[in-house]
Amino acid sequence: MKRRRSIVREILAHTRCAEFHDYLKTLLVELCLIDTTPNPAVKKMREAEGLCFNILERELTALKFSGLSCERRPINPAIKKHPSYSLLHFTKTPHRPKGLSAEETYQGRSNLLCFVPGASRPQKQGNSVAVNAHIDVVAPYFPPLVYGGTVYGRGACDDKGPVVSLVAARKVLSEVMSKCGLQWNRNVLAMFVVEEETGGNGSLSLAIDRKLKRNYDSILVGECTGLKIYPANRGAVWYRAELRPPRGVSPFEMSAFVNEEMEREGVAIRAESHHPLFPQRPVQTCHGIIGPFGEHPSRICGHVAFQVRSRKTPGHKFEKLLRDCLEAGLADYAGRYGDKSKVTDPATGKPMVARHYELKRHGKAFRVDVYGATGHMGAIRERDGAITKMTHLVRSLVASKPRLETFAGGKLVLELVGAKTGERLICEGGQGFVPTHHIEEVMDRLRQAAARGAENYLRRVGQAGRGARTVNVTYEKLHNVAFDGDPKSVSMLNALAAAKSCGLRDQEPVLGWTVSCDARLFATEYPGMDVLTFGPGKLVHAHSDQEQIGLDDLRAAVEFLAVFLLRQTGTAVDHAKY
Repeated sequence: MKRRRSIVREILAHTRCAEFHDYLKTLLVELCLIDTTPNPAVKKMREAEGLCFNILERELTALKFSGLSCERRPINPAIKKHPSYSLLHFTKTPHRPKGLSAEETYQGRSNLLCFVPGASRPQKQGNSVAVNAHIDVVAPYFPPLVYGGTVYGRGACDDKGPVVSLVAARKVLSEVMSKCGLQWNRNVLAMFVVEEETGGNGSLSLAIDRKLKRNYDSILVGECTGLKIYPANRGAVWYRAELRPPRGVSPFEMSAFVNEEMEREGVAIRAESHHPLFPQRPVQTCHGIIGPFGEHPSRICGHVAFQVRSRKTPGHKFEKLLRDCLEAGLADYAGRYGDKSKVTDPATGKPMVARHYELKRHGKAFRVDVYGATGHMGAIRERDGAITKMTHLVRSLVASKPRLETFAGGKLVLELVGAKTGERLICEGGQGFVPTHHIEEVMDRLRQAAARGAENYLRRVGQAGRGARTVNVTYEKLHNVAFDGDPKSVSMLNALAAAKSCGLRDQEPVLGWTVSCDARLFATEYPGMDVLTFGPGKLVHAHSDQEQIGLDDLRAAVEFLAVFLLRQTGTAVDHAKY
């Protein structure tokens, strides 16, 4: 008599072999070779998305599920009327300073859906489930490279690794269920979406689709959670601060004081953020862009440069005092955020930052290049923000400016490299928060903080009373609310049971994810629906210059997802034998 094996053992027999390892690697590299960063040339985005969808359709349509169908569902331009809609900042160009309309941006663009129907007469147990992951990535793009059991490249971790895990889990289940004679008890829907990184408009188009919602009762959003399952997300809002000081007043110097007050407000919000699902208080303030430096509001900036210029050629005493002031500012920064030159970066085995700054003379000016460690804003306490570090150095120089000017023999000018002196300056970044705070409150407090910072600087230069009129803070980009789901929901219990049966490490207590993602769109659109976030890859690698994912982690995610889908739909429990 043939010995029967459990469903889990059947799944592991398919995933824990060299052939499957190569499948994961090949599919991930193939997707990562396609540059899906935001682009003002919408045609290029449409083409890149189409190439990714071609690959995914090739894999999905080959599966053995009865009734399987794939559809490229157009982005609904009506999302522009929704409160969660993100303005299309990435479409702005010198020729189109206001950017493209929703109709222009989404013409011919879509999300990819893959639907497998459940039984016509399902058993009572189980819920129809959707899984969701995004194919877009942040800039700058760099192509994939495989080294050992790790795939490096933009999107490997965020979010093409999770995309592959969703596809591969279906592939495994197609083979296992066919062998065991199983049919889906409930519907299974896969969503592969665009524009998560720019605010979530791809998922928003699907979340408001009431007809589509009839096909699922719960959803799991694939993100780089380090193989942990989360029923809640922290929120995030991206700010844009335009500094327009009076004539003769430096917007660059002012920015250092504006950022200081925004940092302080972030610290206050964090202190107020007591929530049982977020005991670690994941409230981060990230300054991602200043002038020409930085790529993304929620990507930690790794390099920024400014110069100190005088009318006369500074002497040795000036240079010594300049260095002393820079060191004092650096000491203040390291005291608050830690000295990351003494911390080993696990991705490279080297110091996280080789040097904090570099000072070089250029004629009558000194250039200061400030260095940090890039990454996702959610990992800012583990990484190193160059803009935040620079603002500490600049404030130290401003405090000692009279003394510096004495040694320089005249007026000093501090200016951002690549930005024109005296003109307006644009700064962008992100602020995280948890469900203890409403997004509107966070926005208002950041506005007030920026105005205080501007006023602090103007008071120093004898221009008091104009702070609120010299800095304009807006929120045209991402604005994600925080949400807290039920840590003891049916979906969460199914997920924990699936994780245990697959050998994933114990996850107690259940907490919220310290990052924001598209999960919040479904949670806010359908209050009471179970919304989980899970996936392979580590947050510390997302958005970084060392973005990567381990293939063993990717395989483990596939195993979990396969078992979870069977449990969640009531198709099979992991102890069943066939």
